[in-house]
This record gives sequence, C-alpha cells and structure tokens, in this order.
Amino acid sequence: MLAVNYTELRGNMKECMDKVSDDFETLIVTRKKNKNIVMISEETYNNMIENMHLMGNQANYKWLMESKKQLEDGLFQVKELIEVTADE
Repeated sequence: MLAVNYTELRGNMKECMDKVSDDFETLIVTRKKNKNIVMISEETYNNMIENMHLMGNQANYKWLMESKKQLEDGLFQVKELIEVTADE
C-alpha cells in the first residue's frame, strides 16, 4: 500500500495511476482533516464488488466455505476434459 499527499499526486499523477493499474497497488491520498482517499484499479474494484456480492448472500457463503473445506480435506476428484472438435 502506497501513500502520497495531494501535492505529490498532482505532480506524479501518471506514475501513481500506472502503479495502481499495472501493479495492483492501493494508493492512499492523504488530505487535511483526515479526509483521505483510496485509489484502486477498476479491476480490483470489480473483484471487491463481486466478492461482496458472493459473500453477502448466506447461502453462497455457506456453499463456498463447504467447497473450500472439501478442497482442503482432499475430498475432490481430478477428471480429464475431453476435447471436442467443431465437426462433432
């Protein structure tokens, strides 16, 4: 996580935005009176929203946690996928 003040951000906007978008860094822009801003990439934001949606539904959360436990306990099967050609 990076932190810059407003003046630094203004002088290095492109570099800061590149770090956020290319390196998936979180950037805190510090401001007076503790009115800080967090800058994240759109991809990170979309992932956060999707996770909030999935985890926000009790049934989804329960299903995901059970699946995770099954994986951790080795209760899964590896299957080979069959390749299908266009003429089949």
